[in-house]
This record gives sequence, structure tokens and C-alpha cells, in this order.
Amino acid sequence: MDTSFSVLLVDDEEHILQSSAVVLRYAGIRHVRTEADSRQVITHIEQGDIGVVVLDLFMPNVSGTDLLTELCRDYPHIPVIVMTAADEVATAVECMRLGAFDYLVKPVDNARLISSVKRAIEMCSLKNQVRELRDHLLTNTVTQPEAFASIITTSVKMTSVFQYCEVIAPSMQPVIVLGETGVGKELIAQAIHRLSGVPGKFVTVNIAGLDDNMLSDTLFGHTKGAFTGADQARKGLITQAAEGTLFLDEIGDLGEPSQVKLLRLLQEQEYYPIGSDVPHISNARIIAATNKNLRKLVADKTFRNDLYYRLCSHQVQIPPLRDRKEDIALLLDAFLEEAAEIFHKKVPAYPHELNTMLTNYSFPGNIRELKALAFDAVARHRQGMLSLEFFKDVVGQLPSPLLQEAALTQRFSDWLRETGDRFPKVCEVEDLLIDEAMHLAKGNQRVAASLLGYSRQTLNKRLMSRKKNRKTEYGS
Repeated sequence: MDTSFSVLLVDDEEHILQSSAVVLRYAGIRHVRTEADSRQVITHIEQGDIGVVVLDLFMPNVSGTDLLTELCRDYPHIPVIVMTAADEVATAVECMRLGAFDYLVKPVDNARLISSVKRAIEMCSLKNQVRELRDHLLTNTVTQPEAFASIITTSVKMTSVFQYCEVIAPSMQPVIVLGETGVGKELIAQAIHRLSGVPGKFVTVNIAGLDDNMLSDTLFGHTKGAFTGADQARKGLITQAAEGTLFLDEIGDLGEPSQVKLLRLLQEQEYYPIGSDVPHISNARIIAATNKNLRKLVADKTFRNDLYYRLCSHQVQIPPLRDRKEDIALLLDAFLEEAAEIFHKKVPAYPHELNTMLTNYSFPGNIRELKALAFDAVARHRQGMLSLEFFKDVVGQLPSPLLQEAALTQRFSDWLRETGDRFPKVCEVEDLLIDEAMHLAKGNQRVAASLLGYSRQTLNKRLMSRKKNRKTEYGS
């Protein structure tokens, strides 16, 4: 829940105030304040940190109805939830007419109270974000540039990304960071974590290569005796991320069973350690990242529609390096300097033609690829000016995008002709793409992975799996 404002409970019955506050705090709503004297409500509001009010109607001194009228008139940005024993249609209609966000009848079911307050928080948070985003866009400035100190850029597109991150950081709603491999998705996630001001850690989990059981154990932990070899209980990484941020990288590789568990975590802030029937509560903020097209995965029924929309409360799209070429020279200088320090060498000078060469290159591996090129060049450099040959070995080894497309189209046509009238299987098409990417990259897995939109680890895993399957088929 958004931690930038508080929920104010107003009721003259102390036991109702305390029990309601406990219920909301247990549900992950951390900032809850109580007030039994209705005359003090406006004082709380004027302090500026109240985002939602839960209000009883029948109280001494100032009635709930009068307060509702005043709050909706003078503070329309604050949702007011009426919680009263009056189970009368006319009263409910009048409260909604005055501007109440919701109407709850005592005794209120805990789940109903939590749901109503969470919806009010989300609406209030959304309004705040729209206002702040508007202000950011009008000023066209980043107010906390230190949070993005690790990202080297002068791009206007990246400035817009930074502005959006500043707006969404305090909301604590899930964030999905999208972008090709190597664009710096984790750096953006770390910046959002710093901007949010949460006291907890930034904890990273790479989804790729983890099956459901391994992922559950890694994230949620297990109880003693949960399975063979579980000699003692283990706390998962989500415990380490308490009051902090849990970063789930390569979320597009998440299996169906794990998707269900993650959805529950996002919706209810609940999870079950392996072997436990007792739900645990998490207050970690979830940021996910992927280089895959999640909309396509949803259309293909391999990624849950409800999980997709839950993750997309906030969506950050990072532009590839080829769309911000003004950053190439800056990044090159920074990487050469970093590499020289690591290899204990003097920072080498380089010919002006190098910038031209790199600017005309598409960088399928984005910033990660440029960094690898710079480090490799410095490692091999001996003296004098940096040789262009170090870069031509990679930059010149791939055909242009048009030639790549033509080669793939021709190979795909030949392959379809060989298969006859049979409709190709998805795994066969994937194998074809992997083979063609490896051919174009001349066996370089890093470059091939960039062409495919895979991480290096994912491509290696696919190649090893194919090799293993082919050995099995040969042996049989």
C-alpha cells in the first residue's frame, strides 16, 4: 500500500477504533491513525498527511454527517468511507449523494473493510500520481537526480522515464519494467527503490531457470520437515525484502503454478512457505522486469491475464540504445575509464571514426554489449590509440537488419517447403530461430542471444536442453 499518507479512523467507540486499526495494519496498511473526538478531524486533515478517512455517522459534538459534508466540500481529493450501524437505504443514498466513497454497515466484515480501504487508497494514490506527473512534465526536470546517478544518459527519452519513476516510487504499487536485454532494467528498479524511501533492502531474484518448487523455496522458504532433506526451517528472500523491494527479473519465464502464487502475493500480500498451512504477510514492494512481450504471452495463454494487469499498475518502458544514440559517446568514455581502472592501464584515446561506427550499429545487446566491447578492447590494448579493429570484430560481423530479415525469410520459406503441408510446432520454429541467430552471430552466444531477445543464460539453457534431447533420441 501507498506509504506516503495515512488512513484516519474516526469513531467515538474506542474498541471499534482499535480493532479496525489492527485489521488494517495486519493487511499491510502500515500508517493508520485513530481519533475518537470528531472535533479534531479537521486538525488531522490540515496536517496534510491524511489520504483516506473512515468515518462513523453518529458521534457527539460534530456529527458524522456534518463532517462528511465538510470533507467532501473542502477536501474532495480525500476519499471518505462511512462506517455506521445505520442499515437504512435512505441514509446510504444520502451519504453517497454527499460524496462518500463507500458505505459500510456495522459490524463490518474484516475482508469488506480491507477491500474498501485498499480501493480508496489506490484511487487516492492514482490521483496524486496524475497530479505529480503533470507537474513533472510541465517543469521537464528530475527533482532527485542522485537516485539515477548510476545511469549515464543525456537522452530526453530517459529524462521522461526518470520523471515517471519519481512519480510512481512512493505508491508501493507493483511496477513492471520493460525493455530489451541489456538496457538497464535492474538499474531503473534500484532507482525506484531508492526514491521510495523504504527502509528495507533491495532483493533480486532471477526467474529464469527456476522451476516452481525451486522458485517457491527461494522466494517463500520452507518449514522444517517440509520435504526430504529439510532438516531446518528456511526463510525465503521475501523475508529479506521486508519493508523493502523484491525485484523479480525475467518475469516472462514464470511458470503457471508460480504465477498463481505471485498473483496471491500481489493481491492479498500473503504467501505460504513450503510445508506451512499458515499464511504469512509480506509488505515488500514488487518490481518485475522482462524483455519479452507480455501482451503476446497473455494472448498465447502462457501468462495469466489477471497477473499481467496486476503487475502493470505502473509500467516503465526503457528505450533501446539505438533510440538514444546521443548516449553512446558518454557510455563509451565511462566504460573505457572503468575498464582502464580495473586493468590498471591508462585510459586509451580512440579515433573519431569509432563514434561514427558505433552510432551506425544497432546494438542488439544494448548497453551491456557496448560495455563488453569497451572492456574487451581495453583488455587487448597495448599502446597508442585504441584500434578500430577491436570493435570491427563484433560490429562488422553481423549483416545489416535488412540482410538479417532477408536471410531469415528465405530460410523460413525453405524450411516450410521441406515440412510439406504439416503445420509447424512452436518448438520447431524456436529451434529454427535459434539456429539462424547462431549462424548470423557466427557461433557467438552473446550476440545470438541479443538477436533473439534472450539473456545469455536463457540461450545457453535452450542449447543445452536441445543437445540433451538429441542425445536421448540418438540413444533410443
